[in-house]
Amino acid sequence: MMHNMVKVLDKVIGFKTAQAHCDIPCKIYDPSTALLAALSCVRLMDLIKEIEDKETLTVADYAQIARLVGEKESASTEVKEAVRIIWGDYFKAPQFEQVPNAHDLTHSIMLQASKCKQGIKREEGEKLVSLVNEFAEAFWLTKGVATYRAPCPYPPMLDTVYPDLKG
Repeated sequence: MMHNMVKVLDKVIGFKTAQAHCDIPCKIYDPSTALLAALSCVRLMDLIKEIEDKETLTVADYAQIARLVGEKESASTEVKEAVRIIWGDYFKAPQFEQVPNAHDLTHSIMLQASKCKQGIKREEGEKLVSLVNEFAEAFWLTKGVATYRAPCPYPPMLDTVYPDLKG
């Protein structure tokens, strides 16, 4: 009965849906989601630029720009959420000792992701990818896993940090 009351209230009020990573030490953390979101941000900026470079724009182009901007902002938010969760839930005293600049790096990522939300300059997106790569290297360092960089195999083809799991 209580479930039905909450269901009715949800229809009337429209409760916000909660989304969270587990708050227990499940040990399932990986910066790859932040990297993919940062790369997506750059790719979306590239697609916006392609439309901007057209001589004339159609209504469909304007609609596409609106959609691309929304997705770019969503990707920027996803970067912030993924990094914040790793920084807040995974990093503890031992990790902070290994990565003494973790707080500053995380803060820099938050600020850079906000810049990417505010504009469409590719350089800002590239800087975000660079910072998230640095965060990924720091994360894998705390796990004792070597990393390497290679261009991602899809646009925007930027260097990306990968864990070297062969070792």
